[in-house]
Amino acid sequence: MMKPVSSASLAPSKLRVLRFVSNLLSKAVGLVVLSLLGSGVAPEATRAQQASDRIRLNQVGFYPDAKKVAVVVGADAGSFAVVETATSDTVHLGTLSAAEQWDMSGEQVRRAPFSEVTAAGTYELRVEGLGVSYPFTIEQNVFRPVARAALKAYYYQRMSIPLKEEYAGQWARPMGHPDDEVQVHPSAASEARPEGTTIAAPKGWYDAGDYNKYVVNSGISTYTLLAIYEHYPEGAEDLSPSIPESGNDVPDVLDEALWNLRWMLDMQAPDGGVYHKLTHPSFQGMVMPHEVSAPRYVVQKSTAAALDFAAVMAQGARLYDDYSDAFPGLADSMRTAALRAWTWARAHPDVPYDQQAMNQQYDPDVVTGAYGDDTFADEFAWAAAELAVTTEADSFLAVASPLDRAPTVPSWGNVRTLGWMTLLEHRADVASAVDTSALTRRYRRFADELVQARTDVPYRTVMGRERSDFAWGSNSVAANQAMVLLQAERLTHDPTYVQAALANFDYLLGRNATGYSFVTGHGDRSPMRIHHRPSEADGITAPVPGFLAGGPNPGQQDAGHCDPAYPSDHPATSYLDALCSYASNEVTINWNAPLVYVAAVLGAEYGE
Repeated sequence: MMKPVSSASLAPSKLRVLRFVSNLLSKAVGLVVLSLLGSGVAPEATRAQQASDRIRLNQVGFYPDAKKVAVVVGADAGSFAVVETATSDTVHLGTLSAAEQWDMSGEQVRRAPFSEVTAAGTYELRVEGLGVSYPFTIEQNVFRPVARAALKAYYYQRMSIPLKEEYAGQWARPMGHPDDEVQVHPSAASEARPEGTTIAAPKGWYDAGDYNKYVVNSGISTYTLLAIYEHYPEGAEDLSPSIPESGNDVPDVLDEALWNLRWMLDMQAPDGGVYHKLTHPSFQGMVMPHEVSAPRYVVQKSTAAALDFAAVMAQGARLYDDYSDAFPGLADSMRTAALRAWTWARAHPDVPYDQQAMNQQYDPDVVTGAYGDDTFADEFAWAAAELAVTTEADSFLAVASPLDRAPTVPSWGNVRTLGWMTLLEHRADVASAVDTSALTRRYRRFADELVQARTDVPYRTVMGRERSDFAWGSNSVAANQAMVLLQAERLTHDPTYVQAALANFDYLLGRNATGYSFVTGHGDRSPMRIHHRPSEADGITAPVPGFLAGGPNPGQQDAGHCDPAYPSDHPATSYLDALCSYASNEVTINWNAPLVYVAAVLGAEYGE
């Protein structure tokens, strides 16, 4: 359809003439555009392979009423067309925006907006001189498959259970890591559990591409999944990815989170402290989980682990209380565990996990991921917020409040904003202890800063204003920015925040300087060689679906291990789809969690 022309002052007869001429012009220009693009457009079977990587858009698709934008690289001023793939009919003609230079990618880009296209169908975008885009769809439930696949990725990360073909399909595998005989590392030894004591700590998720479990990273990951249910129960109900617990009258997102929470409960020591991680001494080779036989250890307790544990257990206690018939006693156990961990942390407020120092003192050496942190004000603030809401006791906020500092984009090492979001969600319940009006104003100010960032990015995404956005796991920065913005919309009902969050989701699915849809199995150009041991060792060409790859990382910490080399040193294009690239192409549970959240919540916002 043509872009609507204002007709407020036109008589009906003149309006009919205008529409007739407009339709003729649309068809004529459409034919000219198609001619300029060339008559050798590939048939449907090969179109994706011949799509131009200089046309970047959400390769999955768009909701009918959502904003729709593509970005083209190196194009001259001119027009573009949106074409229905089945019929080759031109349904929209538009003009590219003025060119803008983006230093983060070294590109000159133009935008192609086409929000006027709202009819359900499959389309491609054609640009003079460049060719065609990857195909995309417009439909009402367009993000549902991504949301379900991103949650299903956690099932594929489960340990202590075989993945059956009924649920895992071609990625079925035998049980890996029962973790029923885990040794207490010398660093974790106590009078109650001396060195070499064997404990059981089964279940949980493999943290990333490796085969270890880390409490700190589990904290933010589990919180974010539980927050879907707490913030958008209707969106949580729709997340049904087919797991063994499906159909038990409990939302699948709660069932999946519980698989990890059960493990976390076993990581609490008798004195209330929490072991930092459960791990092999070193990273294992590219083999399947059931082929690993190296010993497993729980290592020293840390303040960060105790507080992240306390926060998530307090959150879980109030949510699983809704399902006391399905899980009798669970909420009470979580509440008790949270309080014990909080008490331990108050008594041990400054115990960092220093792996290097630990290895100098104890054997065996442990060289797996550290998730080290030496500042704990944010963890105290988050745990205090969760415990205050769950116990209805203001005293926790008197000890540590998230409001002592402004919110930031969440990450595993900076969890203060998770406390902000919990207090905002329950602001009526904490009004006696918190100035909820100031709370809302300060959070909105932060969200407005994120929205404003879009004007400085030619791709018109929040992601990419600062070089620091392109850190290790940069795609989780984009996803967490979107989660922050969606929370702002819930406070204000201002659709500007949803549109900004959607722009970042478009970034993750293809509207970015690499041209990749970063979610495995979704989009025509998605990662194929993620740094993920099961995906490499299972003999299947396609990687396990639903994982969010780490994304551009100019640090290139793996550069000495990788051949081929990174294609670029620019922050926005420093990405390599290769097994060796753990710095840009690994997957982790904390990167996937905001992907699930944003996909599910955008679905709820757009009326699924």
